[in-house]
Amino acid sequence: MSDEQYPSGPVAGPAPAANSAPAPETNPGTAPEAGPAPDEVVARTPAALPGEPVTALAASLSDGEWHRLHPASPLLKGGIALLAIIGVIIANLRERLIEMFVPQAGYGAGDPIDLILESGYLLPAIGAVLAVLVVLVIGFYVSWRMHTFRITDEVVEVRSGVLFRTNRRARLDRIQGINIVRPVIARLFGAAKLEVNQAGQDANVKLEYLGSGAADDLRREILRLASGSRAVAQHGAAATTAEGSIVDRRLGEFLAPELDPNAAEPESVVKLSVGRLLGSIALSGGTIFLVLMIVAVIVTSIFASEALFGLIGVIPAALGIGTFYVQRFLKSLRYTIAGTPDGVRVGFGLLTTSNETLPPGRIHSVKVSQPILWRTTGWWEVKVNRAGHSSASGAAGQQNTTILPVGNLDDVRRVLGLVLPEFSAEEALAMAETGMIGRGTDDDGFANSPRRARVLRWFSWRRNGFAVGPGSVLLRKGKIWRELVIVPHPRLQSIALSQGPLQRRLSLAAVYLHTVAGPITAQLGAIDADTATAFFDDVAAAAVSASSTDTSHRWRSTEDA
Repeated sequence: MSDEQYPSGPVAGPAPAANSAPAPETNPGTAPEAGPAPDEVVARTPAALPGEPVTALAASLSDGEWHRLHPASPLLKGGIALLAIIGVIIANLRERLIEMFVPQAGYGAGDPIDLILESGYLLPAIGAVLAVLVVLVIGFYVSWRMHTFRITDEVVEVRSGVLFRTNRRARLDRIQGINIVRPVIARLFGAAKLEVNQAGQDANVKLEYLGSGAADDLRREILRLASGSRAVAQHGAAATTAEGSIVDRRLGEFLAPELDPNAAEPESVVKLSVGRLLGSIALSGGTIFLVLMIVAVIVTSIFASEALFGLIGVIPAALGIGTFYVQRFLKSLRYTIAGTPDGVRVGFGLLTTSNETLPPGRIHSVKVSQPILWRTTGWWEVKVNRAGHSSASGAAGQQNTTILPVGNLDDVRRVLGLVLPEFSAEEALAMAETGMIGRGTDDDGFANSPRRARVLRWFSWRRNGFAVGPGSVLLRKGKIWRELVIVPHPRLQSIALSQGPLQRRLSLAAVYLHTVAGPITAQLGAIDADTATAFFDDVAAAAVSASSTDTSHRWRSTEDA
C-alpha cells in the first residue's frame, strides 16, 4: 500500500459537491459510519480561484469529511505496551532458551514455566497469552477505527476514544504553529506526527500518525486555510511524495529532515557547525557548575579523607548533566531555519526529526542573549515567546522557544529578519546590533539609565535602556550577561509603570511590557522617572494603533484581494 492511501478513507458519507458547505456537526459519541475504500475516494477539490495551488491529496483530506489516520498508528502509540508484555514473557523463558542450546546449563528452581508444566496448565496458559494478544490487537484496531479527524474552513477537529469519547478542536484563526515530528520508529513506517499548536494550556490538537507525504501536504493546506488565501485546483495532481520503491522513500526520509522543499527555501539562512555546537555546550553554565563542584570535592578530599564519599555523590550529577548534553547535542544537529510564504520554518534533529512552521504574527517577543563565557567567541542565543508550544523538545533540548541555539552576529541578523520582518531593513538591524553590543553611550539611540541608577545597577547602568524601533520596542540590559528583548507593537497586551520606595527617592522607575507567558520577561528597571512616563504614553498609543491595523493573522488575504 502506498503512503498516499494511508490517511485517506473517509468515514462519513459521500463527499459533497465542490462548492458545498462543510459537513454538519455529528455526535462525537457515535461510532463512525463505514465509508468507501481508499481507492474509491473522490477528492473535493476547492473551486479554481486566484491563490495557492492545492494537491489532490491535501484537498481530499481537507474536504470537511472524517478521515482515519495511518494504519500503523496503534502500533506506534500503544505498541510499547505490547512489546513490554513480550519482553516479560521472554525474560521468564530465558532459562528455557538457554537450555535449548546448552542442555547441561539447567535452569533455576521455581521457574514459572516449570510450575506451569508441573501443574498441567500449559494449554490454558498458552490460551491465556493468545487471548491477551488477540484482545490487544482488536483493541488497537477498534481504537484506530474510532480515531478520526476532519478539516473544514474553520477548524481542525479530532475525535477519539472507545469507551470514553473525546473531541478536540483547533480554530484556524488561532493557530500558533504547526509542527511535524518524525520519531525514529515512525520513520520506519513512513509516518509522521502532525501537531497543531494553539494558545492555551494543553490546547494543541495532534494527528498521530499520518503518512509523511500526507503530513507535509496537510500542513501546507491548513496554513493556506488559516492565511485567508484562496485555492487553485490542481485536478489530477498526485501527492507530493518521492517516487521510487518503499526502501528509496524511507531512505530519503531518513536523510532529509524537510520533505517539503517547495514550501521552504532550499538552504537554511544559518549553518550550525558541529564544532560550534560542541563549544557552546562546553561553555554553558551547567558545565562550569559541574567542574567547580568536582574541583571543590577534590580539594576538600586532600584535607579530609571522608570527603572522598562526596565524589561518589558527584557521579549521578555528572551522569545527569552528561545525558542532558548528549540529548541537546543530538536534537540540535541538522538545525535549519528558513523563511516560507506561511512563516518561519525551524527544523532540527538527527534520529527524531522535527520541523515547525511559525505563521506570521505569532511571535510575541524575542530575546537575544549572550552568556559571559560566549563573549570571546561572539556567540548569541535567540529565544521567542509565543502563545502555543509544541509538546516536542526544541533544538536546544528545551521547550520549543529556542529558535537559534548558538550563532554569531550575522546569524542573529538573519534570524531577526525572518521572525520580525520589520528588522530586515539596515536601520532596524543597526539599532538591534547597538542594543546587543553597544556600550551605552548617550548618542547610541537608546534612552539609558542616569548616573544615579548606579545604586541599583552597579555594572550595567550604562547598558540599561530602551528604544522605540520600527514597529517594536527594544529593551537592553546586562553588562556581564548581555540581553536584548524586542516586543512588536501589535503583540503588546499591556504596559505597566511602577516605583518602589528606593526608586522614588532616586526619581527612577521600572516599566513592564506584558505579552504571553514564556521564557522572556520584558521588563526594565532603574530608568529616569520622567523618561519612563513619556515612554509609557508613547508605547501605549503605538500598541493601540498597531493592533487596530494588524492583519498578520490573515497574512495572505491581501494577496488574493
